[in-house]
Amino acid sequence: MQMRFAQTRFAKSWLGRPLFTGIAVGLFLLLVAPSAILADVKIDGQVVRAETKTLTAVFERGVLTSLVRKSDAKEVVHSSAKDKIAVYLIYPFAEAVPLGKETTDSFIPHRINDHRVEVRIQAYDGDGILTISDDPETGDVIVEPNAYTSRPGMRSVRWMLSGIDPTLNLIAPFFQGIDLPLEDPLIKNSYWYWPHRWEAGMAILQGAKGGFWVHCEDLRFLYKSLQVGTADDARCLGFDTDAFGPIDNNISAGGLAWRINVYDGDWKIPAARYREWMRVAYQMDKRPRPAWEKDIKFALAWCPIDLPLLDELAKRIAPNKILLHVTAFRKTGRSQGYPDFTPTPEGAAFIKKAQAMGFHVTAHCPALDIDPRSPEYELIRDFQYRELENKKIIGWTWRGEGPVPESNNDRQDHKGQTVNMRLHGGSSMWRSILAENILALAEAVNLDSVFLDVTMNNHNVYNCFVENYTPTTGMMELIRTMGALGKGLVVTGEGRNEIVMQDEAFGQVHLFKSWHENLPGLEKLKTCPLGEFMFGPWCRAFGYNRLTGRTPAEEFRMKMQLEQGSVPTITIRSADEIRNPNAGVKLMLDLAAK
Repeated sequence: MQMRFAQTRFAKSWLGRPLFTGIAVGLFLLLVAPSAILADVKIDGQVVRAETKTLTAVFERGVLTSLVRKSDAKEVVHSSAKDKIAVYLIYPFAEAVPLGKETTDSFIPHRINDHRVEVRIQAYDGDGILTISDDPETGDVIVEPNAYTSRPGMRSVRWMLSGIDPTLNLIAPFFQGIDLPLEDPLIKNSYWYWPHRWEAGMAILQGAKGGFWVHCEDLRFLYKSLQVGTADDARCLGFDTDAFGPIDNNISAGGLAWRINVYDGDWKIPAARYREWMRVAYQMDKRPRPAWEKDIKFALAWCPIDLPLLDELAKRIAPNKILLHVTAFRKTGRSQGYPDFTPTPEGAAFIKKAQAMGFHVTAHCPALDIDPRSPEYELIRDFQYRELENKKIIGWTWRGEGPVPESNNDRQDHKGQTVNMRLHGGSSMWRSILAENILALAEAVNLDSVFLDVTMNNHNVYNCFVENYTPTTGMMELIRTMGALGKGLVVTGEGRNEIVMQDEAFGQVHLFKSWHENLPGLEKLKTCPLGEFMFGPWCRAFGYNRLTGRTPAEEFRMKMQLEQGSVPTITIRSADEIRNPNAGVKLMLDLAAK
């Protein structure tokens, strides 16, 4: 901004002096602002060419046909507008309708200025504008797809990036970070929605000497998704801008800009840029963090109520370096009776002793779940999540896989089985009820930290807006409300992404599609500590489940959690498992003791 202001003032001061103006302004721009000279977007017939200080990009019919890194003239994208399509309308259940498949479809570029071109799309199945621009300061090329149609039910507009160099791997924030070829069966033809599964709006394509990246800088928290490959073409990525639910009558989507740039070196270069953007955009330096957060060296997840266990742990590791995720303290039993968090006498005694010894206790309280038998349910049942596409109520049950009851009667008379409905965090009534119950627990046991379950579940839903909050902005408000209770609570939670990391000190992270059982082929997964690199400075990670070390599969899970950047974590059930640890538990204890 300062540079542009200076240029404007200089130019105005020399208006009317033709002898000097051209030479002076030219020299000034050459010496002070070379990036302004190197960046432009031009129309060449039906082709749009963008040149910045870092790259050259060519677009035809919206297709990025060439992306060249200037540092070494490496072409990292090579595609053709003759057999590739760039813009799709996405409908429920993965129906992708291309714009550009008909011979009568047109893509007409219109110049806005030297740095911006709008490609006007007029197609058989819809219309739209694809804006191509540059950022002279950073060298980014920016693509913003917008589209509309007369057919209701449109979910997203997708910009497809094809022809990715076969030597480049995808590094993406899925389950805290993966580093895989696009053809890998673990990710081939897969769909990732933000922020639950795609934990930040970015993708990095890494080769031996560098690569390129795509990300958005979105402060409106628009819903977005990433399509990794298709059934017919693995070497492509689809960047979706989603419409807010409900989508039944929706006929348009757009408004999100995707930035593209190249780099030399490793993935930390583009990741550091995104991290710095988050630091500034989310005002992370102004968000308080507990003094003890950095001291934690070890975590016991799903900690049982077992007093001797505390004594055994204290013999191995200083208690003030241990985080205890305590779950079995409630009168109503595991996962039932929410939002009643009244502790049993034994639960209260365990928490108080742990805190007196110096352990950091974070008590398990779901952020969104409610037992439909609870009296509060009838008050707020209208604000339970429903799936965006099939409109089914979102919740969970220990009965097994499958939906929760859609019968109002059966939902509340579920024969003693565990059933929980998932409420919208935008409901001020739900936040008030949750706050009342968590504060009662905190005051009963002098608690200073609370674990909010399923905080990562703040994705697009059918009933997206409640009191003008989306699930994402509602979750942000919910976390901040719980953190402000009483004298203040340190909030931890399930999952770690660019939303919840803003106000949570710890996130309980999952292994790649392996919540309770190891995914076949998990041992072949190449992880990347991308989540730890981007979120770790503010929100640390600990492990999730099945970390007892009793089997080779669980021992593998423990080591993989370390690769994600988690503190050493175990999920044992008794003091004897500390007194006489197996190889997996011993490794975690030894690492923490160091």
